This record gives sequence, C-alpha cells and structure tokens, in this order.
Amino acid sequence: MVVVACVGATLLAAAACSSSGSSKAETDESSTTVPAKGTTLVFNGQGNDLGVYLAEPPFTKQIAIHHNDEEHPDGLDMNGQICFDPKKPNRFVAGEDTHQDTTGHPGWGILEITDPKAGQLKIEEVGKLVPTYQPSDDNPENYGCGFLADGRILTSDVGNQAIGDGDGQLIVWFPPFESRNVKYCKVDVHLTTGQGVLVDGDSVLVAQARPPHNGVYKYAVADLPTSNTPSGGCDGKDATGAPLATHVTSTLFIGPSPATGLATPAGIAKGPNGHLYIASVFNGVITEFTGDGKFVRDVLKPPAGEVLGEKPFSTGTPLGVGVAPDGSVYYADIGIVATSDGIGPGRGTGKVRRITFDASGNPKPPVTMDQGLAFPDGIGIWQAPG
Repeated sequence: MVVVACVGATLLAAAACSSSGSSKAETDESSTTVPAKGTTLVFNGQGNDLGVYLAEPPFTKQIAIHHNDEEHPDGLDMNGQICFDPKKPNRFVAGEDTHQDTTGHPGWGILEITDPKAGQLKIEEVGKLVPTYQPSDDNPENYGCGFLADGRILTSDVGNQAIGDGDGQLIVWFPPFESRNVKYCKVDVHLTTGQGVLVDGDSVLVAQARPPHNGVYKYAVADLPTSNTPSGGCDGKDATGAPLATHVTSTLFIGPSPATGLATPAGIAKGPNGHLYIASVFNGVITEFTGDGKFVRDVLKPPAGEVLGEKPFSTGTPLGVGVAPDGSVYYADIGIVATSDGIGPGRGTGKVRRITFDASGNPKPPVTMDQGLAFPDGIGIWQAPG
C-alpha cells in the first residue's frame, strides 16, 4: 500500500497503510507441532507481512505470509482487520492488495489454513473480494471485515482519510467466494474514514474515525441485501455503476465523548463477557462498553501528562483490537508520532501488545509482544479447533 498516505498532518486512517519493517519477537520457524485444542494464536498484518503469534509468552512468532517481492514472488501484501469464519474455523478474510500500484487492486483475500502446524502454518488464498471504490482524494484503502451467520461477508473501506466528504464503503458479499469475481452489493458509500466491523447478533457495528461523524454506527442485519439483485434487496447503482442497496440506513450507537475517551473509533471487538472493546487510535485509548453501549471503563489510556510527540505514547496508539476466549485483549499499536512533518505512524514504532486482567478484573499494564514494526494495523484471534 502507498506509504505516503500515512504521513498527512491530520490523518485519521493510519489503519490502512503498510510497509516493510523489522520484528523483535522470538521467531520459531522449526516447530512442526499441531496446536493443541484450544491453543490461541494472534494474527497481525505488519509491513505487508502476516505475522502470527502464540497468544501466551514467549509469544513465538511466524511470518505466515511474506509480502510480495523478488525474494517471495508468490507472496501477498496483507493488512487490515482479520476475521475468521465461525462456520469454517480455518478460513479467514484479511486485506490483500498485492501489486496495488501495477496490475493489482486493493481488496480482501479469502484465505485458508491448509496446514495448522505451529510455527509452520500454511495458508492458501482461495479467492479475493475486489469492489469498485468511490472517487476518493486518497488511494483506496481496505480495512474492516466480518462474517454474517449465513456466511455472507461484510467489508469496510476507508475512503477519504483526512479531508473531504465521507466516501468509505460498507459492502455485503455473497457466496461462493472461491474466485476473483464475487458478487456484492454496497449498503453505504458515505463512511467517514471507515474502520473496524463487528457482527453482533442481529446488528452490524461499524467504526468511523473522522469528524463530524466519528462514532460506532449500527446497521440491522435484517435490512441487508441477500443478493446483488433487486429481488434480493439490492435495488440501485452507485456512482461507479456498482450494485447498491438504497434503503439501508444506520444509527449512531456509540458517539465520541470526552467522558469515555472515545474520540477516533477504529478497531472494535467483543469479549467473552459480552462487552465491546473499542480502540481510539489518536488519543491512545481502548474503551470498554456493555453490549448495549453503556460505558464501563478505559482499559487502556496513556499515563497522565504524556503528550504525543516525536515518540509515541508509552502505551501506544491502538488501531486493531481483538479479544481472546480467556478475555485477554490484544491490540495493534500503529505507533503514531507528531513531528514537524505531520501526524502519522513513525518509522519502526509499531508494536503488538497484550492486556490481561488481575484477579479482581482490573486491566494490567500492556505487555509488548513484538516491536520495531511498520504499520501493524489489524488483529485476528484464532483458536485451534478439535
């Protein structure tokens, strides 16, 4: 993806950028042990690679997909939120924009874990979701994803990142997915810096990071089209000529508030306790809400007195967020800095971090799993089936 888009003075979509970078986690490419039932792995797009970590110390890491270059001509450029299919636990969706500047097109890869050996995961791309994009002032940037209960897939893209009208998109995709010509219907083409997606029962929650419409918005699953035809609820066309459902609306579910610390919603995840965890990247906050949107507490915030400058907050700037089955919170710290060149991810300032909770349920200080990363932006949580 184009790195230039990540250094704008007021960028709110640091989410969407990626570049190559270094890693300092313990790496083990030699293990051939199949993960035991219930083993949790943490997936993260970073520097166009797909990093996979053991969720527990020592956080052993594998680069499961290398970015596309001369050394890895069959590699893929990976980024964005990572979403696992609840019905096919070895299948997932993630941002994929290999050859974006030449013959490619940003979209979302349909990927399958074909060999789940720990440290040597083998992953195959079996399809790709590629829509048209609105004529944004910025390059198209893919980010969010989610699976509906019947197998349909949702994606969100960023649109204008810092200025201009909101023209990010929320799209519903229809099976089969094993191709590069998957049918879809757009349901919203006005997201203001569209970010994370969460399917939560009868609702779809979508984070939007940029004022004046920053907040988490709710869509009713029942209103979403079931095909890309008028009979399936896809009754119009957008400016690009692509199928569009004209009747789907959203409501503000959780708005920005100084009292909650939620300013620039980005990543969103649901915990085993039914609570929502929402990352606010630019002020370095992860906020916990009940399932019906009531503020609970800040799970993460910078220490008092810290100011964003040439170094990131000591606790980071969380973008993607995921919650493991044991309730641990993992986040992609994209490493925002503020310099004379503007505000955006620093060089090699990205990290992957973990928050656990004490016996009383209080969040402990975050632990760094990996550092020295370029543009870590999305998190996915996978638990070994069996």
